[in-house]
Amino acid sequence: MITTDTYTLNNGVEIPKLALGTWMIEDEKAADAVKAAVDLGYRHIDTAQAYGNEAGVGEGVRTCDIARGDLFVQTKLEAGVKSYDEAVASIDGSLKKLGLDYIDLMIIHSPQPWDAFNGENRFFEGNLAAWKALEEAYEAGKIRAIGVSNFEQQDLQNLIGNGKVKPMVNQILAHVSNTPFDLIEFCQTEDIVVEAYSPIGHGKILDNETIKSIADKYSVSVPQLCIRYVLQLGLVALPKTGNPDHMKSNADVDFEISDADMDALKNIDPIKDYGGASMFPVYAKKA
Repeated sequence: MITTDTYTLNNGVEIPKLALGTWMIEDEKAADAVKAAVDLGYRHIDTAQAYGNEAGVGEGVRTCDIARGDLFVQTKLEAGVKSYDEAVASIDGSLKKLGLDYIDLMIIHSPQPWDAFNGENRFFEGNLAAWKALEEAYEAGKIRAIGVSNFEQQDLQNLIGNGKVKPMVNQILAHVSNTPFDLIEFCQTEDIVVEAYSPIGHGKILDNETIKSIADKYSVSVPQLCIRYVLQLGLVALPKTGNPDHMKSNADVDFEISDADMDALKNIDPIKDYGGASMFPVYAKKA
């Protein structure tokens, strides 16, 4: 099953290829979402300090019927945390909110605070300070793997060149019609696993006739095709949903897209309308 298939990070830790994304799932509903996903076979759960649902996610992890060691839980340092002391406190804060003895993967949510996202200041020193805190937590066994999110090549090179531990993951916006191939290639060359958030592009992809026609060829839905697309690029897929029916459908991707159809999907014209999500910095920059 795709829910139990894994990639191997550069430190030897295995990471499941498909995760449950929990962005916009309310804290009081997060535990039920996690338990529903686990019941369907999911073993990888993604949250973040900024999502405000670490407590609920942790409750779901602790109270589901699967042993903690069989689950992969990842969270993120809030984007504005750009000092060592703040990062140390934030790491311990996530452990406390999750109610877990360790975190499988913790990443820096963005190289820049959200109000400076995509600006000229790359916050190299602040990222190195936060990275040092993550490195120490990793070495202390509080975290099994460390990484980043929304990092461009220059941001990654800053950590690779000046840090002690190479990032193991870069979580980025990647989906049909918006696939940053150069960044993905750089990460894979550096043995950094890429995670694709919003692999279905917030639903706007559903209206594209070319994508629909390719999905029809495989008798699958557009979301299933889009999830399969990022998996065949060697990425971790992070579709977000609190709906168990959608969780089940998102995991039913045991088919193979042909090389010709992959090439067609790679060349779909950019779909820049993210609907209500366009207000968020990571999507606004694509508009």
